[in-house]
Amino acid sequence: MLATLPGRTQGLGLATESLLADLKLDRVLYADQNFWATILGAAACLPMGWAIDRLGLKWVTTAVVLGLGLTVWRMAGADSNPVALFGLLLATRALGQSALSVCSVTTVGRWFPQRAGMAMGVYSVLLSVFFVVGFVAVGAWIQTGGWRVAWSRIAVALVFVVAPLALLGLRQPRVGAGLDRPATADGEAPGTPFAAAIRTPAFWFFAMAGAAFNFASSGLGLFGEAVFAENGFDQSSYHAFLAVSTLMSLVGQFACGWLASRRGHRVPTRVALAVYAAGLAMVPMVHARWQLWIVAVLVGVAGGAVIVVFFSIWSETFGQRHLGRIQGAAQMLTVLSSGLGPVVFARSHAATGSYGPLLWVLAAAVLVLGLSARRRFFEERLPAVGGTPVGA
Repeated sequence: MLATLPGRTQGLGLATESLLADLKLDRVLYADQNFWATILGAAACLPMGWAIDRLGLKWVTTAVVLGLGLTVWRMAGADSNPVALFGLLLATRALGQSALSVCSVTTVGRWFPQRAGMAMGVYSVLLSVFFVVGFVAVGAWIQTGGWRVAWSRIAVALVFVVAPLALLGLRQPRVGAGLDRPATADGEAPGTPFAAAIRTPAFWFFAMAGAAFNFASSGLGLFGEAVFAENGFDQSSYHAFLAVSTLMSLVGQFACGWLASRRGHRVPTRVALAVYAAGLAMVPMVHARWQLWIVAVLVGVAGGAVIVVFFSIWSETFGQRHLGRIQGAAQMLTVLSSGLGPVVFARSHAATGSYGPLLWVLAAAVLVLGLSARRRFFEERLPAVGGTPVGA
C-alpha cells in the first residue's frame, strides 16, 4: 500500500508546486486533470478484482507494481504537453490509487478471512506509520534534488524492490491452512458470488460508510486550512489539528481492531459513524483551541475505526472466492468519492460563502447512515458457492 503513494493525492501533493513551476502549467488545468484522472482511474478497481480472482495475487500484484514503476519513471521525464501529462496522471491513479490498493487489501483479506479486525487494525497502524515515513523521505528528496529526482527514486524502488518482494513473497494461502472455512467440493475457498454480494444491504452499507468517510476527509484534506480559517485559526493551528487527528486515528484503529475481534463489526461501525458525524458537525462551531482538540480526537478516532472496518469486513461477510471483485467494487466507490469530495466542497463554498452548511449536511448524512445499520445486516446468512453459507 505504501507503494501507491505516487498515485495518491497526498503523494502528488508533495510535488505539485515544484511540478507546476518546472513545467509552467496552469494550476486550474492541473487540478482538472487530477480530478478526471482520479474519476477515470477508479474504473481500474473492477477489472483488477476480477484478475486477482482468476490469476492470483502474486502475478497480478507484480505486474501492477512494474507498470506503476515504469509510469512513475516516465513521469519523471515529463514535459509540458498537457495531453501526455494527463495520460501519465491517469496511469498513476489507475495503477496506484486504484489497482494496487485493491491488491493490498485483498492480500490481507485472503490471509485473515475470519476475525480480521485485529489483523486489519495492525495493518492500518503500520500503514499510517509507513506513510508518515514516506512523506518525510519523498519531501526531503524533493527539497534536495527536485521532484524529478524524487520520482525517479520512487520508480527505481518500485521496480527493483517492491516488485521482487511481490513476486517472491506473495503466496496464496492454501484452503484450510489457517483459514476458518472449509473448501467447497471443487477444492476452492467458499464465497458469495459477486452479483449476489452487491445485491445485499451489507455490501452497500459498508461501501457507503467508506465512501462517506473518503468524501468528507478528501474535502477537509484539500481545503482544511480554509475551513478552520473561517473560525479564526491560522495555518499552525491547522497543522496541529492534523497531527492530533492522525495520532488519534492510530488509537481508533487499535481500538476498533480489538473491539471487532470480540464484538463483531456492528458495534464499532455504528459508534464510529456517530462519532464522526459529531466531529463534522462541530467543525463550523469551533472557536477555541480546546474545542479544536476535541474535534481532532473525534474525527481522528472515528476515521481510524472506519478504515479498519472497511478493510476487514469483506472477507468475513462474503468469503474468499470472489473477494477481489467485491473489494474492487467497494474500493472503486471510495476512489470516486475522494475525487468528488473536493469538488463539492469548492462549489458549496462558492454558493454559500462558507463550508459550514455542507459540513452540517454531511454530519446528518453520516449519522443517518450509522443508524441504518440494522442487526440483520450483520446476521444475514448469504448463499456461497458450493453450498457453504457465509455470514458476517
